[in-house]
Amino acid sequence: MSSGSDPNAILTALERAQDAFEMVGRGRTEFEKGISADTDWKTQLTKACRLLEVIEIIQLQDGYYIAVIELCFGAIERSIEAYALSMTDDTLQDFQDHQFSYDRAHQIGLFERDTAEAMKALYSDNRTESYYGGSRPTAEQAEAMTELAIAVHEFSVSQIREGGVCLCD
Repeated sequence: MSSGSDPNAILTALERAQDAFEMVGRGRTEFEKGISADTDWKTQLTKACRLLEVIEIIQLQDGYYIAVIELCFGAIERSIEAYALSMTDDTLQDFQDHQFSYDRAHQIGLFERDTAEAMKALYSDNRTESYYGGSRPTAEQAEAMTELAIAVHEFSVSQIREGGVCLCD
């Protein structure tokens, strides 16, 4: 892998990260509390809950708009995925493309076509630009995305037949 010129600190950290994701060699595995392991839809739903919780914590610090925006897009996608996984035969592998979530939200009746397309456009036009592009995120963008993420999450949770999984109360 390495030609021998890369810094040892990076190589050591890389190996540790690889081991951590493979869950080998580092003792007892400690999973994040609150993330359900029962089914894929519960896992995705509780990931969305935890992302929303972190968004709230970060916003109390003021000024971390890019982190808030990123987490909001993640919470939106996890919420849509939770609904799709719970109500259809979809699998997690179906959601490897970020924009697929928005297409699927309309296909399975979670959102009207215009709403799903507007969310997909919001993602493709603004998430990419705010993360990879030269734009600087604003407080207004972070606040608006938080409002959208919470609304999508609450609506998705309300449409899932099995209740009692959401951690957000």
